[in-house]
Amino acid sequence: MNFRVLSIAAVLILAALIGRARAADRPVRVLIWDERQPAQKKAYDNFLGNAIADYLTKQPGLAVKSVALDDPEQGLDEATLDATDVIVWWGHVRHDKVTGQHADAVVKRVLAGRLGFVGLHSTQFAEPFMRLMYERAKADAPQMIPEAQRATAKIDFSLLEPPLKREKVKRDGPLTPRLEKTGENTWRLIPPACVFPSWREDGMPSHVKVLLPDHPLAKGLPAAWYIPHTEMYEWPFHVPTPDATVFEERWDKGEHFQSGLVWKIGGGTVVYFRPGHESYPVYRQEENLRVVENAVRWLGELRATAEDHTNPKR
Repeated sequence: MNFRVLSIAAVLILAALIGRARAADRPVRVLIWDERQPAQKKAYDNFLGNAIADYLTKQPGLAVKSVALDDPEQGLDEATLDATDVIVWWGHVRHDKVTGQHADAVVKRVLAGRLGFVGLHSTQFAEPFMRLMYERAKADAPQMIPEAQRATAKIDFSLLEPPLKREKVKRDGPLTPRLEKTGENTWRLIPPACVFPSWREDGMPSHVKVLLPDHPLAKGLPAAWYIPHTEMYEWPFHVPTPDATVFEERWDKGEHFQSGLVWKIGGGTVVYFRPGHESYPVYRQEENLRVVENAVRWLGELRATAEDHTNPKR
């Protein structure tokens, strides 16, 4: 190899290293999105999303912005999203107020690997979360077909088209997503319901156990911790099979829930952390806030790594 080729290679390597150093130096840009329902005032003086933002703002290496459903453009204008690496989403009773345009803007960026998504508690019915679960279900659908039939199978995805359907499920009902056979080798995808058979809002305590202590979401956390007051969700969760289950939550009455789930969807990553309820101070507790911090740091790192690979001269 001649000197010219070696020189070009050295320059490219140096440029890549400089790009990675810049990515490491740049703070993770975090957007907290909160619908800010009045019931939050029972536990948070200045809304739940702002409480999370206050905590994250005090941590090094994070640049945090807090927005709300009632802000201009629902806090999800193009410029704001383009300046965001990770979005943390809280919604509960106003999911249907999020416009399709704004939900699409979030989903497209996640699928492209430009945005990490952290969904908290009742975000399971949020417009972006459900659409992302639909995308993962579509990607998983061929694997649900017997291997010998996959090459010629036809799958009908029409039930995944808007509007989203937020419906209850029965404890003994079939899990979703699932495939329903409609012909000799034709199938219809029944979308994930993104819900669970029952819940209790009585504020009974839960016990969180770390299942994957080496996962980035579990960094710096004890093997188990106790949440004094929270809402109960009962497993199973009607969502695509996650790639990782980091936490499990249990209640003294016997219910349990896989409370820290991770999916790779398109080029992006989605994290769901279950604990919460707007009238209990779940996100004033150190361990729960640490999970959120771990999530945004990890997803921010994934975002920076993806950016380095696509633009090494940045």
